Amino acid sequence: MKRRHFIQFAGSTLATIGISQLDIIQQGNKYSQALAQNTGRKLALLVGINDYPADIGALGGCVNDVLLQKQLLIHRFGFNPKDIITLTDSQATRQGILTAFEQHLINQAKPGDTVVFHFSGHGGQVEDPDKDNPDGLNSTLIPIDSGNSSSGGTVEDIMGHTLFLLMYALKTDNVTVVLDSCHSGGAKRGNFVVRSRNSSKILQISPKEIEYQNQWLKRLNLPRKEFIRLRRENIAKGVVIASAKREQLALDASFDDFSAGAFTYLFTQYLWQEAENKSVKRILVDVSRSTNIFSQKLSHIQIPEMESNTKQSNPQLYFTPFKANYAEAVITKVNGNQVELWLGGVDSQSLEAFEKDAVFAIADGRGKELVKLESRQGLVGKGRLINTTQLKPGTLLQERIRGIPANIQLNIGLDDTFDGNTLRAAKQAFQAMKRVSAVPLGQKEVQYIFGVMTEARYGELQKRQIANLPPVGSFGLFLPTLDEIIPKSFGNSGETITKAIERLTSKFKSLLAARVVKQMLGNTNTSKIKVTASMNIAGSQKIISETFPVRGFQKQQGTNQKPQKKPIITENGIPKLSIGTQVNFELENQESIPLYVSILVIDAAGEMAVIFPNNWTVSEGAALLAAGEKRTIPVPSDGFKLTVGKPLGMTEALIIVSTNPLRNSLKVLKGIAKRGGTKRGAIAANEDEFLDLTDKLLNDLDTATRGGLNVEGINLPAGVRGIDTNKLAAMAIAFDVVS
Repeated sequence: MKRRHFIQFAGSTLATIGISQLDIIQQGNKYSQALAQNTGRKLALLVGINDYPADIGALGGCVNDVLLQKQLLIHRFGFNPKDIITLTDSQATRQGILTAFEQHLINQAKPGDTVVFHFSGHGGQVEDPDKDNPDGLNSTLIPIDSGNSSSGGTVEDIMGHTLFLLMYALKTDNVTVVLDSCHSGGAKRGNFVVRSRNSSKILQISPKEIEYQNQWLKRLNLPRKEFIRLRRENIAKGVVIASAKREQLALDASFDDFSAGAFTYLFTQYLWQEAENKSVKRILVDVSRSTNIFSQKLSHIQIPEMESNTKQSNPQLYFTPFKANYAEAVITKVNGNQVELWLGGVDSQSLEAFEKDAVFAIADGRGKELVKLESRQGLVGKGRLINTTQLKPGTLLQERIRGIPANIQLNIGLDDTFDGNTLRAAKQAFQAMKRVSAVPLGQKEVQYIFGVMTEARYGELQKRQIANLPPVGSFGLFLPTLDEIIPKSFGNSGETITKAIERLTSKFKSLLAARVVKQMLGNTNTSKIKVTASMNIAGSQKIISETFPVRGFQKQQGTNQKPQKKPIITENGIPKLSIGTQVNFELENQESIPLYVSILVIDAAGEMAVIFPNNWTVSEGAALLAAGEKRTIPVPSDGFKLTVGKPLGMTEALIIVSTNPLRNSLKVLKGIAKRGGTKRGAIAANEDEFLDLTDKLLNDLDTATRGGLNVEGINLPAGVRGIDTNKLAAMAIAFDVVS
């Protein structure tokens, strides 16, 4: 079986929207929501293994992967819970997996039925007696009782060849296999654990695995030569979606207060947000593009791919239609006015805004019946009903208000190469900082890693052709995979760790502010404001990318009426702009009321510039976009140009639109402009000003939110800033600055 790859997570949810949401609507194969329902049975076997023995290496997110898939299949694809079998940890032995596949899937599935097999865990490679691939190895799934031999020997893995036979034996062609594992790389990558066996030796497969294959060949009356020919030609049947090419890595990732497979979380979260039945090919294109932007932000390339062998030229995902509606959550239990929620549709980067006090509306387009979140652990929330007592399990919910805590933290991982004394000094220095937490790697999600430039890392980064590398022995900030450094964050090699952390204090403020703006405010998926924004090549008709709140243009039938322009699509869907490229922005207000707009640009170093407003002669009018108005920024009469500059790397243009005046944040912007001695043009904010501007912006949005809630019976406590989807659209356009 050829193994494909998809993973990745990191950075801002906003970064994915400018391209992928546009393509979802613009390029997607459109399926009618009135498709005939699949009348066959829907069967699923979901396997997730965390508790591997020490010689293989424990994982943290595989059991959660099973929950992610199970809730999705039940509440979006209509699977009966009784038809879903889960095997986790000690249940997922080699024999347990094979027996469940035979009894639950092969023995029960009839022609026309739907079958899903999902595996999350370690992958491996063993010597292939038939040499299907040039390297002579076959990829495997590692059950919990596989065994491991660092010096070579046999293991009890399940070969790709075996999985081919099991799929071949199914009586239905509607088969989907999802594999969130990989086969090389081993151990860790910064704050991530890799889902593969860490072995440098060529391993042999157990003789009973070969015997098991021979038994199936007899049962299927399939000659071995034909078996070899078929599997070299294609997969057995259906669709296989896998999370890693043979040479790539699948990561076990931390998301706020829980772990999951980077692939599985992003894949399933995308499907909760999908409002159209599309082909599996179209879905993988969309997820691939969004995931690649995440990957680029970590300087780590991983793109989802798939293989298919089906009579249908363009099958739907899981060969079955699903409930087509945008959803952040679903009600799973009801007890009086108390409910339990599954928050599978909430973006991973915004989870902290859904600790408590967030409000959801029923996904019926009216938004009258509300649910208030009171607590959350992982993706399980508990809440109470507002204005209704009639909701049932299975009811889909959409975000109405997110509750952003006042004390959002920036999580900094501490380099695991630090010795005891260095680690103690680092912890002590970080304790003096407000809203910056230092945590050991592998325990929770971190935004950056504070570490030292070792000789080994210097050599690896040099091979990757990273420019302007700091000297060996210097302290600074890395991305969470340790594959890239944060520009302007490293000092001299003789600097003490305490001095390095003190030096970075202002840097942490700007990175914290950028995190709040990009991740906590980003609501392109959920906002209902009718506004569009595009970034263009100045002086031409070429569009770099366009973004808009999809739900703002949603018709009652759930389709989109906004005509789209075709953007520039470059490598893997990410616009790449050379230094010196001149750009402009085009905004269009399609509401019947004025909108108040700010455009911020945050570069790869976490530094911010204010692009709009740029006229300070009028107070609130400086940020005003009138009803129906279309505006280009800048125009020649503005007296300035927008030119792409250093540093190299991923940059985000953030477009923040509100139905209410942003008075307090506007005052901060005017102060920045005054300090800079300019009344027009892009304005660079320093770290303290950036954090102050972010705080004032949150207060402005909170004031607007609270002013409209009294009639709805919603109360927001002090210390939580409410952000209303009816009053805010926070969008982004991401691009890669290259030399």
